[in-house]
Amino acid sequence: MRLTLREFRAWDNKCVTLLGMSGVGKTRLATLLRRQNWFHYSGDYRIGTRYLDEAILDNIKQQAMQVPFLRDLLRSDSIYVRNNITVDNLQPVSSFVGKLGNPELGGLSLHEFKRRQALHRHAEILAMSDVPEFIRKARDLYGYRHFVNDAGGSLCDLEDDSVVELLDRHTLILYIQATEHDEEQLLLRARTDPKPLYYREAFLDEEVAAYLRDEGLQYVAEVDPDAFARWVFPKLFRSRIPRYEAIATARGYAVTSDEVAAVADESHFLALLEEAISRGR
Repeated sequence: MRLTLREFRAWDNKCVTLLGMSGVGKTRLATLLRRQNWFHYSGDYRIGTRYLDEAILDNIKQQAMQVPFLRDLLRSDSIYVRNNITVDNLQPVSSFVGKLGNPELGGLSLHEFKRRQALHRHAEILAMSDVPEFIRKARDLYGYRHFVNDAGGSLCDLEDDSVVELLDRHTLILYIQATEHDEEQLLLRARTDPKPLYYREAFLDEEVAAYLRDEGLQYVAEVDPDAFARWVFPKLFRSRIPRYEAIATARGYAVTSDEVAAVADESHFLALLEEAISRGR
């Protein structure tokens, strides 16, 4: 939602959605605010614990069933598997999403990868659709005054206008734009430690075809999963920037990752929001 400074200052129960790539400071900021009467809603945590929980466990069990010792214990109900997902540990979600490529190197077939991508997209839409109800719970059930939605980096790629419209009705959308230095750091991190990510299907199809062509490969099964993840990340990063900017221009406000990094407490954050509103208007 777009507000005047007067409206923002008079807003008793402030609700903010943080938008931007993973690594620009969204979770750090939300964690800081959590200690100062803000309810921290993590979209990725909700995805993992509510909407992908069973799929994640099934994936783990499928791996365990390949080990005879564990298979016998699982089939006899002698052991059980559960997730230990926390706001600070979302590894089970990443492991489920996986990487595309050679199965002997831990990769997924294109069909399986797209299936998991579709499940993740649906889960993220549902998690964002839960925001209004959690705003109510944060205030009425848990007694928090304010609410911060720590949205996933792929929010701009869901291609579902109703999600952004819903968030716009209930929250102030704040886009955290990576500075040139932070962009370099994100690209470096992706090269040294490539992570599983969500891709729009049209983007994925185009980039997979380009990678196979560039590398002289015929099949996805020949692709090194980490090599593809490193190669595609800069393209994904740059494809998302105009999408983030379009949302911020039409429905929200923008700040830089440097400005967010300088926030030390709630008062600094509120001052930054006021500055963003002033610039946006």
